[in-house]
Amino acid sequence: MTLPSESVAPITETTFVATASGEVDPPAPVKGVRRLLWWILPANFAIFAIWGSIPGLLLPQQVTVALGASDKVANMLVISTIGAFAAMIAQPIAGQVSDRTRSRFGRRAPWIILGALAGALSLVGLAFANSLVGFVTAWTLVQITYNFAQGPLSAVMPDRVPIARRGTFATLSGIGLMVGAVGGSVVGAAFFHSIAVGYIFFAVFAVVVLTLFVVFNPDHPSTNFAREPFGFTEFLRTFWVNPVTHPDFFWAFTGRLLLYTGYFGVIGYQLFILTDYLHVTSPETVIPLLSLISLAGVIIATAVSGPLSDKVGRRKPFVFGSSVVMGLALLLPWISPTLTSWMIMTFVMGLGFGMFQAVDTALMSQVLPSAKSFGKDLGVVNIAATLPQTLAPAVGGAIVLSLGYAGLFPVGIVLSILGAVCVWFIKATR
Repeated sequence: MTLPSESVAPITETTFVATASGEVDPPAPVKGVRRLLWWILPANFAIFAIWGSIPGLLLPQQVTVALGASDKVANMLVISTIGAFAAMIAQPIAGQVSDRTRSRFGRRAPWIILGALAGALSLVGLAFANSLVGFVTAWTLVQITYNFAQGPLSAVMPDRVPIARRGTFATLSGIGLMVGAVGGSVVGAAFFHSIAVGYIFFAVFAVVVLTLFVVFNPDHPSTNFAREPFGFTEFLRTFWVNPVTHPDFFWAFTGRLLLYTGYFGVIGYQLFILTDYLHVTSPETVIPLLSLISLAGVIIATAVSGPLSDKVGRRKPFVFGSSVVMGLALLLPWISPTLTSWMIMTFVMGLGFGMFQAVDTALMSQVLPSAKSFGKDLGVVNIAATLPQTLAPAVGGAIVLSLGYAGLFPVGIVLSILGAVCVWFIKATR
């Protein structure tokens, strides 16, 4: 993958923030596009290693040990639902706050660092949780704090990356995201019987990497940006993006929402599916292998699809294709409930999700209404990723309790296909 250095015609920050949309090239990064492209990979890795290791592996094991196996599904449903709801609210607020931040370090950097530090403290608190209330409180704080780092970090692309490079940026961002999620589960498996040590490891790792990202990728100061007047009613109103005025934003949001709901509705129950549906006796030894299989599919699809979408100038066919692939992959364990089928599904889902992450992120950046609210708008966009984590445990848990684990797969298939259909209604990009 070649990453030639590019520059963008200088634009004053104040003019840019006041007038630009996601379809307008931003000012060139202080240290250049190339450095930013490569640094987004470890930054995303650090955050998503936490999401890959804790909610799907370490936290369920900790809850099972502390609260008992008999109510593990119901307990995780409560913990996951409340925590994900907090994350859904936190990211738009974090984006809104960072949009309004005026500092010599820019709008995003202070919150990336503060979120990482507060997240580390929250993970330490989670390590000492031993009751349902304790787990709910600590996990909710983990979700809020790390989303205060992740939200502003996601605004880096529309803030600093030219449109012609966003497919490549999204590819590297997506590789960091997925390798972090997969690598996090691999590393997390090593801490399966030492959960507190694992939490501390991931907390320290995130603080170090995100601090290095900010240091090596300084942003333009935001001290000369016009200060937006603050009113609480207006503040709440900004979380609404009118689907009539901005239909492309609506369709992109809805497509992502449906696909993520289908994905997390199944993958979010992987540990319990392995033990109770596929009858795997030692899931902690199988999960690292599954993670590597998924990683192979993600890397292949992500490395190809992002730069290729830049080259051909088209986004929608890739997003549509990835949604269909992911839906079809869910047929395998539904038809044949074996570990082999789950492994094949894992690889195919990796291909589909890697393609989706690489291209959908670039597509989303081009339907944002205004540069002065990139952080907030991306926070709203990311509700499409976090809301499914809120809905999936509740809906998925109800399906499991009433129909068994097999009932998850047809629902996931339908939602994935509907998500693909939404993409074709977007007009701002091909």
